[in-house]
Amino acid sequence: MAVETSSSRKPSSSTGRCWRRLIAAAVAGAIAATLGWGGMIYAANNSVQGAKKEVEGGFDGDAPTAILIEASSGSVLFEKNADELRAPSSMMKLMTAEVVFNAIKKGEIKLTDEYRVSENAWRKGGAPSGGSTMFAAIHSKIAVDDLLRGAIIQSGNDACMVLAEAMAGNERTFAAEMMTKRAREIGLEKSTFGNSNGLPDPANKMTVRELARLARHIIQTYPDFYKLFGEREYTWNKIRQQNRNPLLTSLEGADGLKTGFTKEGGYGMVGSAVQNGMRLIVVVNGLNDPDDRASEAKKMLEWGFRNFEARTLFAAQQQVGYAKVFGGESRSVKLASPEPIKVMVPKNGSEKLIARIVYSGPVRAPIESGQRVGVVKVWRGPNVALEAPVYAAEPVARGSTMRRAIDGASELVIGMFRAGAEKL
Repeated sequence: MAVETSSSRKPSSSTGRCWRRLIAAAVAGAIAATLGWGGMIYAANNSVQGAKKEVEGGFDGDAPTAILIEASSGSVLFEKNADELRAPSSMMKLMTAEVVFNAIKKGEIKLTDEYRVSENAWRKGGAPSGGSTMFAAIHSKIAVDDLLRGAIIQSGNDACMVLAEAMAGNERTFAAEMMTKRAREIGLEKSTFGNSNGLPDPANKMTVRELARLARHIIQTYPDFYKLFGEREYTWNKIRQQNRNPLLTSLEGADGLKTGFTKEGGYGMVGSAVQNGMRLIVVVNGLNDPDDRASEAKKMLEWGFRNFEARTLFAAQQQVGYAKVFGGESRSVKLASPEPIKVMVPKNGSEKLIARIVYSGPVRAPIESGQRVGVVKVWRGPNVALEAPVYAAEPVARGSTMRRAIDGASELVIGMFRAGAEKL
């Protein structure tokens, strides 16, 4: 497996007049130095063998949009239209739950806090609405702990609305500010929200990739709260309701997460299961039938468990590659990861993997050991199978005045070459 180094260069600021002669004298050498970096390739010795042969029994799902990932590494096993924005329906309740989990973790609210059920939440999300509800009584007070169970196990629209109104004053503010802000903080760049529960709203849009990332984040960040998703039933207001997730009773090791349906979005599901110590997360959306939703998610998970295994590309702290340095004692910095970098590959077979280090550079000195520099992207075929952050494996001190001047000249030359190429 080859690891290519790809940087997005940023022209440095112009140097002062007092350095012009120095820069002019260094330009000739700088041209050779900078052009030498353009095609740098670092070949890793620990390649993962692979044939171009397709996975035996390869999956070809019926869902319009779908993705299957391994939870520990985030490695993608299968994807289909994974970046297409669609109505997430009740699967969007995962984002509402995450906002509440985060607020509890930060000490902003407590599980024992009690919130009042407004007439708005009762009428639009409760018993009179005809939708999924925890049957919260109007004007009653309900603890956050019970509201979370109502939202997660019973898929109660009223439970989400009560939480949103109490935390943000109204549901629209909760969705537009708290949910969207938090989504961006955890790396969901495309998701938008118009309410807290997934009821039809033009602003409710998510991709299956971001739903999978959200599920993975919840599983890894809130292991105690995640247990709620596996509870089979919950009783509130003397009404017992079963968890709507069909995987809990049909697939070994299944313990989450959420189903959803609206006419606009179709039938969808975020599911997760653990078998033989490996956790997979599946997301499907846009199906026409609830049975198809259940069978599609189950088949995809079973296919993943049956056909894939984890391979280590780089051990913890093993050198992955280099990044170019601007103005440092060294012209480059070694990159590594504090955790092993693993990717899922087919069992009983092999396939070619291509990796590339992507960073914005050159990286300006001084650089601290452990400073995040970029990511290593791993392609399996045409799709990105894995993205993992890489960090400086060593410190790089600020270089001499001469070194900084030469590097400044390098960037000026590169900027001129780029500007010329763009005009062609």
